[in-house]
Amino acid sequence: MANLKQIRKRIGSVKSTQKITRAMKLVAAARLRRAQENITRLRPYAVKTMDVLSSVAARISSEEAPHPLLEKRKIESVLLVVLTSDRGLAGAFNANIEKMAYRRWKELEAEGKDVKFAVIGRKGRDFLQRRGANIVREITGVFEDPTLEKAGEIARAIADDYVAQDLDACYLIYNEFKSAISQQVVVESLLPIVPRELDPEEQGEFIYEPNEKALLETLLPLYLEVEIYRAVLESVASEHGARMTAMDAATSNASDMIDKLTLEYNRARQAAITTELMEIIGGAEALKG
Repeated sequence: MANLKQIRKRIGSVKSTQKITRAMKLVAAARLRRAQENITRLRPYAVKTMDVLSSVAARISSEEAPHPLLEKRKIESVLLVVLTSDRGLAGAFNANIEKMAYRRWKELEAEGKDVKFAVIGRKGRDFLQRRGANIVREITGVFEDPTLEKAGEIARAIADDYVAQDLDACYLIYNEFKSAISQQVVVESLLPIVPRELDPEEQGEFIYEPNEKALLETLLPLYLEVEIYRAVLESVASEHGARMTAMDAATSNASDMIDKLTLEYNRARQAAITTELMEIIGGAEALKG
């Protein structure tokens, strides 16, 4: 009977867990819809920002000194901006980013580069801290309320370091949202900014006021802000998609476990009943004798 009690208790525990995972799946699905709408609206804006920036940069005279954010120099110091979530229970969402960041870190070190990290999210911070990484910036709470203002603060800090020549290159490492069940880890060059090459028919004829250089001064920092904001929104949507998928799998696994435990419970109960009947029949036979 003690065995039956243990099985009943375990079935109850699994059912309670299943309620939690089902609720988390529904919450993640609702948040995913909003996050997906946000990233869908921003992507065309980000693409157009690069197009305008490229068009203006193409009109700057090659004899003029390039803007500091466009300046290419020998790469000795690299900043990796790693985007992970603050919470777990999202399947392989964080693990994939951590593996890529670690692999890229060791590759750059093997090339003799000095590697520093700016980490967005507690999971990435904790992972890199345990491995002795040089974390120069850590930002948490961004995924709960992603805004362009927060992305702007991060972008300005990175741009200031680049202009001050505290770093020679910067890369973003994040999950790009494909669908609710598919996210792709991306390593994207952020600095120096490389304008896209435009076809002659794409450039057109424009009059700039006050001039191309002044406009570029505004566009380059704006591009950095938009790119970091886009990466954050991509990561937020990817996190909710990964969590929804993970919780759906956990809920399904809980159902399978409940079925197996119920079968085990019924077998144990039948065995207990059979044993009691055998004892009763044995006692009756003993009384007849």
